[in-house]
Amino acid sequence: MAKKKKGPRQIVGLQCTECKHFGYVTEYNKNNEQLKKQADGEGTFPISKYCQRCRKHTEHKTLKKLK
Repeated sequence: MAKKKKGPRQIVGLQCTECKHFGYVTEYNKNNEQLKKQADGEGTFPISKYCQRCRKHTEHKTLKKLK
């Protein structure tokens, strides 16, 4: 059986901002994201990823937390 991961990592889905297509699942460190927002005023997201529906690189934002 798989062990449950410990720590602040969050699994999230990424959604295209143009066509609203849900295409990627990724994880990020919640604590590091908060530190980046405090230091820069900007975080990691949105990310430029390839959207299969649009067939071009577009901005992707976090959609929801996945379990």
